[in-house]
Amino acid sequence: MSLNRRHFLAAGALVAGGAVTGQALAGPLVKEVRTATGDGQYFDGTVEDNGFAYRKTNMSKIDPKLRRQLVHYQHNEPPGTIVVDSKNHFLYVAFENNTALRYGVGVGKEGFQWYGRAQVDRKQLWPEWVPPPEMLKRRPELPRHMDGGPDNPLGPRAMYLYRDGKDLGYRLHGTTEPWSIGGDVSSGCIRLLPEDVIDLYQRTPTGTGVLVLERLV
Repeated sequence: MSLNRRHFLAAGALVAGGAVTGQALAGPLVKEVRTATGDGQYFDGTVEDNGFAYRKTNMSKIDPKLRRQLVHYQHNEPPGTIVVDSKNHFLYVAFENNTALRYGVGVGKEGFQWYGRAQVDRKQLWPEWVPPPEMLKRRPELPRHMDGGPDNPLGPRAMYLYRDGKDLGYRLHGTTEPWSIGGDVSSGCIRLLPEDVIDLYQRTPTGTGVLVLERLV
């Protein structure tokens, strides 16, 4: 997967413009905003995408270091590889010349963290959510199945991680909780802002290699 100057400039334009898919919609939000706790401050209108409307992130509430940006990143990975630094809550798409596009992410809670290599073997727009049996044991109140849509915790995109042809049960996916980016919050999945997971999805063909770095103390 080669990256030339055109790809590089396109990445820079997206970062500079904070581009998102779709146009702003009029009318009520797609989900009730919990203003009593201040969570509503994390949203700024809605955006239409493939037949659904999701709440656009208010980027002023996101730590600048967690916003999507082009950075210098020393690596030895083939261009296009995804590298997850769970300790620092960053996901990198490796480019040539030791550069990368960096995203802020939420990662696994203590006891749910993992590391090693995988690859994206499946992708889905507005994915359905089927909680794994282990999660249902911990949280029996969860639904057994949830269709894709603005209330689905996987958000507008999901990329499914496999190793040696086996589904690891981990995904790169969006979130309905932008305040969770930068935290240890999941059961092992890597979550991104809705705008960022849409951007990453477009850059990630099936077969893309993924490296989750070991989280050294």
